[in-house]
Amino acid sequence: MKKLEAVIKPFKLDDVREALGEIGISGMTVQEVKGFGRQKGHTELYRGAEYMVDFLPKVKIEVVISDDMLDQAIEAIVDTARTGKIGDGKIFVTEIERVIRIRTGEENDDAI
Repeated sequence: MKKLEAVIKPFKLDDVREALGEIGISGMTVQEVKGFGRQKGHTELYRGAEYMVDFLPKVKIEVVISDDMLDQAIEAIVDTARTGKIGDGKIFVTEIERVIRIRTGEENDDAI
């Protein structure tokens, strides 16, 4: 099993959720986060004063999936989240040792 974490632009969330749903991924965790990479923030004007916005709003999606779904999930996220501009985000993949569904006690693939 793999845990896929994707940090994307907030306005792409609905598109990504829909694309993941189309390939059979029904559950995910979503968090509103802030951060920066190469984009390094930007300056804004507020009441005539210029100030630096260091951390940009992003959305982090977490999905635990079986190994055979990984490539499809990555492709779905990349295809729907890509705008071609700086700040499109990143995908991180990590190994998951064990998953337990609290309600039933099911484990691993049965628990996803």
